[in-house]
Amino acid sequence: MLHLLHSLRPSFLLSSSSRVIFTRSMASIDLRKALSDNQSALESQANAVRQLKSSAAAKSEIDAAVEALNALKLEKSTIEREIHAQINSEGNGEGNVNKEAFRQAVVNTLERRLFYIPSFKIYRGVAGLYDYGPPGCSVKSNVLAFWRQHFVLEENMLEVDCPCVTPEVVLKASGHVDKFTDLMVKDDKTGTCYRADHLLKDFCNEKLQKDLTISLDKAAELKHLLATLDDLSAEELGAKIKEFGIVAPDTKNPLSDPYPFNLMFQTSIGPSGSSTGYMRPETAQGIFVNFRDLYYYNGSKLPFAAAQIGQAFRNEISPRQGLLRVREFTLAEIEHFVDPEDKSHPKYSEVADLEFFMFPRQEQVSGQSAKRIRLGEAVSKGIVNNETLGYFIGRVYLFLTRLGIDKERLRFRQHLANEMAHYAADCWDAEIESSYGWIECVGIADRSAYDLRAHSEKSGVQLVAQEKFSEPKEVEKLVIAPVKKLLGQAFKGSQKNVVEALEAMKEKEALDMKATLESKGEVEFEVCTLGKTVTITKNMVSIQKEKKKEHQRVFTPSVIEPSFGIGRIIYCLFEHSFYTRPSKGGDEQLNVFRFPPLVAPIKCTVFPLVQNQKFEEVAKFISKSLTAAGISHRIDITGTSIGKRYARTDELGVPFAITVDSTTSVTLRERDSKDQVRVDVENAASVVREITEGQTTWTHVWSTFPHQSSTTTDE
Repeated sequence: MLHLLHSLRPSFLLSSSSRVIFTRSMASIDLRKALSDNQSALESQANAVRQLKSSAAAKSEIDAAVEALNALKLEKSTIEREIHAQINSEGNGEGNVNKEAFRQAVVNTLERRLFYIPSFKIYRGVAGLYDYGPPGCSVKSNVLAFWRQHFVLEENMLEVDCPCVTPEVVLKASGHVDKFTDLMVKDDKTGTCYRADHLLKDFCNEKLQKDLTISLDKAAELKHLLATLDDLSAEELGAKIKEFGIVAPDTKNPLSDPYPFNLMFQTSIGPSGSSTGYMRPETAQGIFVNFRDLYYYNGSKLPFAAAQIGQAFRNEISPRQGLLRVREFTLAEIEHFVDPEDKSHPKYSEVADLEFFMFPRQEQVSGQSAKRIRLGEAVSKGIVNNETLGYFIGRVYLFLTRLGIDKERLRFRQHLANEMAHYAADCWDAEIESSYGWIECVGIADRSAYDLRAHSEKSGVQLVAQEKFSEPKEVEKLVIAPVKKLLGQAFKGSQKNVVEALEAMKEKEALDMKATLESKGEVEFEVCTLGKTVTITKNMVSIQKEKKKEHQRVFTPSVIEPSFGIGRIIYCLFEHSFYTRPSKGGDEQLNVFRFPPLVAPIKCTVFPLVQNQKFEEVAKFISKSLTAAGISHRIDITGTSIGKRYARTDELGVPFAITVDSTTSVTLRERDSKDQVRVDVENAASVVREITEGQTTWTHVWSTFPHQSSTTTDE
């Protein structure tokens, strides 16, 4: 449930810089101190020069003082340059300017080649809405196909497809109606809306990165503020905005006080308008409300997992960062239901030896960095709460790296205590580094039994599982027996609500009521469904612990939830796959996407070397063979030079190109190495199919078939 993994505040869309405690390196701290000391010395020396001049001191004395002042100014410039270099070296080592230039090159290529474009472009577009073009649709389709293969098929999951329009009562039970909000401020004069925490975050980052005059204490205060941004109330956020003098970015007008804005799109179901609904902000609720039927479909056995891919909608206050923050997006979510007393996993050993970057809670608090940890070690030491959660962390790692995400720019960050809801057992985010910083793309959470219990209480339908005993067990159980006759006399038409509320009490609440009734004879009891408190007397309810023989154990399952933001993963994949290389003549830089064959929008291009009828017939034969093998491809029979045709397909990320330069054999070219081999016409399609389906590798093909000189092909 992206944004809702562990609480109903949608902090998912924030980069981790607003939630993780950062500490500046010792080198940077020393530089800040040196700058502060230099500033003090500079002011003292400037005062000394002024004093010497006003007192008509000797010229040699004044010149010496001015020379010392200039030396301090030079020292200040040197320190400032070093601090700028330190700031720019944070993250992946690229400066902010380089990051922005790289991002712009990626986005320009993506839009020009129609991977995605702003929606409704001819009407100037709408912020936060994007259309995927042909290559973008293919990449997205391939990512989702692999997701189904990797999770749904390999894990025997039950896939469902639920409506986007959701009745209000469902989202009331889940907490979205009351709590799915962001704090918003308005431009007092124009009414333009902004997310309050984003304005404060941008201010802090701007100060830390560009204001070299701030003291060490002020820098530490801003860092702490970034780390605790999610904990600020509306009043605290408003106070900080006023304290720092933050104004509307576009107009510099004053801002309103922050107030909550619900991010769901509201609608009405039916023509009367009496039934309120919402466009779903996530896909998970459709799985939870269907738990009972899915459990029965699965033979009434645990554990089992249900999965869903679908659109979700969030009315973002200020969409930005392209595909990373949008108002309609694709989620792929898994709800793995498990016995809360047994969270082991039969396939855990398959991932236990994986080693990758993990960022546990302790390392964040102490100001350390993410480090490589073996997954089995993290689980055995209790860093990861249980085997099932660890298993899915491992599976997510394999999924992302096989898509083409750089494993050196992927980390799993554990949520801090202030990020987790009270009911969550443990929560981790798969974060991918991009030009925007670390981006949360997958959440993996142990949500305990919160969701099923919430819907059980609201609907009155018990969403539970059973464990049958081989022999009856004697257990001590709490029995709550409302005296319906007396309750009916006291509460008339509300009797049913009171009875249900009494029967739904947890053990501690019931035992506290029993103690109060025995000591005082009556107790005040809140009935949520009535929205008021009623008085219960001692004779209205019996609360006893009794020994009983039971043939089964009834319990509410826990939920382990991996939730994938598909658009975010795809954008990070675009960045991780993009690079440039010089043209053959060296006069221009050519764009390339190094997509793995698994996700490439087109697997292969086919083109005759020259316009020749015989070559075109061979190209059509190979095209039919590729179609029969299920390989997406494109034929290019234009008269453009072979080099330009290669460049066009490289820019689309096409991994292989077949050049027809003979009627018996063809050239097969690999995109990144630009290596070429000769393959018989009859075998060309099957070789491409075997590589793209992972049955063989280019290394094996290179060692098997005769090599072809690229110079010869170009000629």
